[in-house]
Amino acid sequence: MIPNHPHDQHKFRTNLCLSLLTGTCLAFLSTSTICFADRGSERPNVVILFTDDQGTLDANCFGSSDLYTPNIDALAARGIRFTQAYAHTVCCPSRAALLTGRHPQRGGVRHWTQGNMIGPKGINMFLEEVTLAETLKEAGYRTALFGKWHLGAHRDYGPKKQGFDEFFGIRDGFIDNYNHFFLHRNGFHDLYEGTDRVEADGKYFPEMMTDRAIEFIDRNQHQPFFLYVPFNIPHYPEQSLAMHQERYRGIKDAARRTYAAMITTTDHYIGRVLKALEAAKIMDNTIIVYMSDNGHSNETTYRIRGKEHPSGFPEGHFYGASGGGNTGRWIGHKSKFLEGGIRVPAILSYPSKIPSGEVRNQIVTAMDWYPTILELCNVKPAPSSPAIDGFSVLPICNSANAPSLYKDVLHFHWGSTWAVRDGNWKLMGADGKQNYQLVSLADERPETINHAKDKPELVKRLLKSHQDWYSSVKPANPISSK
Repeated sequence: MIPNHPHDQHKFRTNLCLSLLTGTCLAFLSTSTICFADRGSERPNVVILFTDDQGTLDANCFGSSDLYTPNIDALAARGIRFTQAYAHTVCCPSRAALLTGRHPQRGGVRHWTQGNMIGPKGINMFLEEVTLAETLKEAGYRTALFGKWHLGAHRDYGPKKQGFDEFFGIRDGFIDNYNHFFLHRNGFHDLYEGTDRVEADGKYFPEMMTDRAIEFIDRNQHQPFFLYVPFNIPHYPEQSLAMHQERYRGIKDAARRTYAAMITTTDHYIGRVLKALEAAKIMDNTIIVYMSDNGHSNETTYRIRGKEHPSGFPEGHFYGASGGGNTGRWIGHKSKFLEGGIRVPAILSYPSKIPSGEVRNQIVTAMDWYPTILELCNVKPAPSSPAIDGFSVLPICNSANAPSLYKDVLHFHWGSTWAVRDGNWKLMGADGKQNYQLVSLADERPETINHAKDKPELVKRLLKSHQDWYSSVKPANPISSK
């Protein structure tokens, strides 16, 4: 009888494999097309490291010399660092774009998705959306997500309904890392194995999810796998490891000091995943994507509401962010369409097929990893799959002079707010309102001057561009039919 839990399954499979590797079975394996000793004919593994609220320049290799990020820096040294990579303004739409290769509105991710799995049904990404996990699973990949989902918590939706063989983590957006409660408003427990509640009070969630990722690598190192590791850090509450707090004692700015420790804690866990790939001797056959979901958080006022919060924290307990991100010459932060809210660090590493230690300045987006990975894996989506909005970045990887994939035009929409960028111009607004903000990325102090009154024709043109785009991505049926 095969055990139910992945840990026990690992032991069961190990013992079974030892028994099979005898007699006629050994002879069979020596000629099998899936022979474990011959990985040359196998497709590459895929690992996506998706950090949470890691700001525009918040890694040493992206220009923040005050930060200690040796693992992200090493990944950049063996891959391509993108200086103009765009996610979205907050968590949910970035994750939808990443996993589907499409504008998030197409899949119904237009506002905050359902948080509590056992709460009333809210917004959940349409099941009709075909995720990267579904496409790779169909091609024979083993798939897993350990970390943060945040595309709708309802039990009839979620990772295991969208192509992931295994899921352990947060179905909503954030938790206290030790008691595993969502802390906004009335709060609720949010740590699950699939849809089964997990009780692990006192255990540090980033450690737990990374342990699971490493175990998955160990278990599946002899077959192609897709491992999605969406970290819940450096997102608040900023509960960094003590050893990383000590490193930054000398930084006078308290916000930067706290945030820096979170960045290095995040880098530490990225390093553990990378070291597991190295230990299994499969690093060279693994495509690695690293990216953040949006800019740094400036949500500095969050405190526990009420005297009987289910997390056990007292009323007034602070759990917000420090606001200590670095955007360089740019301005803005998470929840804004200014560059500091949507421009994020990103790296692609696969030395056998793309250059190492290089930089690309062309626009890329979270939607582009889907088609890029499929091209590198030589996998084609099913003919019935929805059309992908992203582009493969391989032409850019192969030439620093390759033209922009997006012709320097980008569109964003979240809730009632929106933005369109065309070249160096960006128009931002809100549905039903006419107080537009027209800014330039080419100004001496980018995005600080509103040119809307001086350039009405440009406002008109960009507004129409946005309206036409939004009409094209808005789903005809706002409720999934499945």
